[in-house]
Amino acid sequence: MPPPRTRGTALRHRLAELRGPDVPAKALDARALAALAANPGCARRAILDGAGVNKAALASALGSPSAFGQSQFALTRGNAFEAKVKADGGAELLRLVHEKLDRSAEPPAEARVPDLTATGPQGRTARTALELREAAAHPGAWTLLDHPMLALDVAGSPAFLEPDAVVVHPDGSWTVVEIKSFPLLDGSADPAKVGAAARQAAVYVLALEEVAARLDPSPRVRHRILLVCPRDFSNLPAASAVDIRKQRAVTARQLTRLTRIEDIAEALPEGTCFSPELPADELTAAVESVPATYAPECLSACELAFHCRARSRETGAVTSLGRPVRAELGGLTTVEDVLAAARGEAGDPADPAVAALRRAAALRAEALEAACR
Repeated sequence: MPPPRTRGTALRHRLAELRGPDVPAKALDARALAALAANPGCARRAILDGAGVNKAALASALGSPSAFGQSQFALTRGNAFEAKVKADGGAELLRLVHEKLDRSAEPPAEARVPDLTATGPQGRTARTALELREAAAHPGAWTLLDHPMLALDVAGSPAFLEPDAVVVHPDGSWTVVEIKSFPLLDGSADPAKVGAAARQAAVYVLALEEVAARLDPSPRVRHRILLVCPRDFSNLPAASAVDIRKQRAVTARQLTRLTRIEDIAEALPEGTCFSPELPADELTAAVESVPATYAPECLSACELAFHCRARSRETGAVTSLGRPVRAELGGLTTVEDVLAAARGEAGDPADPAVAALRRAAALRAEALEAACR
């Protein structure tokens, strides 16, 4: 077996081949990682994200452009709000952390805001770890890390993640801060958006826990994060403490289920490439060589969702009806199989799913007969 350094070099070379010649890698961020963890059975997304393929460009080249992502206006508004929250050395941000998460501590009259500048993601990750170690070694003061860089092992490949901020409390504990541009109306926000932010923050918490585990004593990573949003329809910051223990547990469990990227890469045909510059038929064949696990939830989380949905419908896969329906149907994997089982033409009558389908078909037939009388 080749040494780890050789295996790692070979994998990086293979992933570069999959992206295409001279195609830069697209960084895997926490939002994409949370979506990947929510669908751990999708080898297609795992290899594309692991190789740093730009899935938006790929979807356009396949003829199924994605509407996924934020508009330029939303990005600009979000950046302006984040700058406002972090102004004056993060005074307002630290005040919100103290108010919502740590009232027993001394108010943050001043705080350390170290410079995290370094070369490349590896350098920034090392710089962040150094500053976290420094803050943990000297408790008693507030420290604000603005856009730190964290690393998390994902299916055998490192993913570099950049939270909006991490706050080190006077007791040495660490808190993740998420700054979003959607509003808090009367103290509450859209549950779907809060849930997405919580799943994203859970990824950051897992990465922070890996840093903490390497320190002695190991600092406590708090499982209540601070979500900062505009208050009502203003540009004034408001905050809410969000418990992400459930999201953290689910994300950690799902990440362990991901197939190792090198295993997926080794199973691909020689010469497979996902460069958007390839002819459409060749690119389609390359994408289809990797199995996908489509579900309607992908439409809000993956740039390739429209392409995968079309293929799922073409094959009549029941996954296009949603994961709950798929779970209820057991071994019936296509719509044709389901209809045949309901009509009594196929399937084991002892199978609970088959029995339920036939019972439903009989009730439907009785209802239609009664309606026609």
